[in-house]
Amino acid sequence: MLRWFLGGREAQGSAEKNSVLCIGEEQPKNCFTELQVLKGHFDIVRFLVQIDDFRCASAGDDGLVLVWNVETGERLQELRGHSQQITAITTFTCNNGLTSHTSLITASSDRSLSLWDPDTGNRVQTISDLQSSVKCLLVLERLCVWVSGGEELCVWNKDFQLQCHRQNHSDTGITALIELPKNCIAAAMDKEIVIYRLTYSTDSSLSVAEIRCLSDHQDRIRALINVNDGLFASGSHAGELILWDAIDWNILAYEHILWEESQACTQAEIRLAAPKPSEMSIQHLTTNGTHILAAVGSGLYVYSILTKTVVAYRKVAHDSNVLHTMLLSDSELMSCSEDGSVRMWEIQDLPLPAEPASPGLFGMWTFGRSNKQTGPPSKKVMDVPNIRTLELTGDLIGHSGAVQMFVSFRENGLVTCSTDHLLILWKNGERQSHLRSLALFQKLEENGGL
Repeated sequence: MLRWFLGGREAQGSAEKNSVLCIGEEQPKNCFTELQVLKGHFDIVRFLVQIDDFRCASAGDDGLVLVWNVETGERLQELRGHSQQITAITTFTCNNGLTSHTSLITASSDRSLSLWDPDTGNRVQTISDLQSSVKCLLVLERLCVWVSGGEELCVWNKDFQLQCHRQNHSDTGITALIELPKNCIAAAMDKEIVIYRLTYSTDSSLSVAEIRCLSDHQDRIRALINVNDGLFASGSHAGELILWDAIDWNILAYEHILWEESQACTQAEIRLAAPKPSEMSIQHLTTNGTHILAAVGSGLYVYSILTKTVVAYRKVAHDSNVLHTMLLSDSELMSCSEDGSVRMWEIQDLPLPAEPASPGLFGMWTFGRSNKQTGPPSKKVMDVPNIRTLELTGDLIGHSGAVQMFVSFRENGLVTCSTDHLLILWKNGERQSHLRSLALFQKLEENGGL
C-alpha cells in the first residue's frame, strides 16, 4: 500500500503506534488496492453526498460544490455562488409520478441557502440575508418540504418559499435534525432533544409546534440518527448513548462509557489524570437497523439493538478521534479519523487474554437506567458475556490530513475527503483490472484482432 505519498505529514514512529493496529503491507481482505486523487478544492473538504449510483458532490470551507463521476474521477460540475464556507448540504429528489430529479441544497456561513441542478451546474433558487447561518438540513420527501436548522427552525417548500418557522431557545442553536413518524421532527440543541410536529390546516397552510423536550443527556449532543421506523438514537460529548422510542419518545436503553483508574495505578507515584472529554465523546453514530456503531474518542463500539448491549469494541481504533463510521454488514465496518487514515474492521471473537486497556484506564459501560443523577450499576467489559473485538483488516492511508468523512458506492468504489483539500477515489483493484481486460478485448475485436 502507498504510505503518505502525498506529503504534508510524516508517518508516525513505531513508539507512537499501537503494535496491534499495524496491519502491514499485506492486507488480503482489503480490496481497495487502487486509488485516484481528485483535485479541485482549495480548502478543507468537509462534506460528501451521493447523488446517484455514479455521482457524488463535495463541499467545504472554500464555498465550492463540486460534482464528480466516481467511475472515471472526472469533475462534472463546479457550483459557485457561496462566498463563505459550506455548513450543510443534502440532496432533494422530486417525483412527478413519471420521472424524478435530484437537486442539491446547500447552506453557507454567508447566511444563504441555494438550490442547485447538478446536471447543469445552475443555481435554481437562492435565499439570502438569513438571520443566522444554517447548521443542518433535513428533507421530508413524503411531505415535499425541507427543513433548515440553526438559531431557528424553518420549513420550506420545493420552490424555496418559507412555510413556517419557530425560534428556538438554545444559545448553540439546532445542530442536528432527523425525521420521526407522525409528521414529527427531532432537533438536537445543546443537551436537549426538542420534538416538533408539522400540521396542515384546512386551508393547506403548514405550521410547526414544539410538543416535547427531552432533557436526559448530561452533556452536549454530538450525534442524532434514525435507527428504524420505531427507534432513534443520540450520543453526547460525555459518552452517553440513548436509544429512544420514536413514537412516544421514551428511553428504551441507556449506555454510558465510563473511565476509572486501575488498581495497579493507585500505587504509582504519578497518578493518571482523568481522561480528556474528547476521549469519551461520541462524535458519530451510524446504524444498519440491527446494530449501532459509535465513534467514541479514538475508539469504536458496536451496540446490539436486539440485546441492548455492547457486543464488540476496540478502545483504541485510531491514533486520533474517529470522525465518521459505516456498518458494511453485521460483521464488517469502516471508520476514518483525524489521524488521516480510513480503516476496515471485522468483528471477531475476543482472544484470551482479552485486548488490554490503555495504561491505567479501562473502559466500562453501565447497563440499564435507574436514575440519571446517581447512575445505574456498572459492569466491566470483561464481565459482559459474548463480548467480541474488532480486528483491523484494511488500512487506507493516502490523505495527509484528517479524513472528514467517506461515501461508499459499493462495487464502484469509496470516496474520502480531508483537510488536505483532496478527495481520494478508492477502487477494487481486481475489479478494475478485470474491466481493463474486457475493454482491451473489446477494442481488439473492433479492430479485427491482433
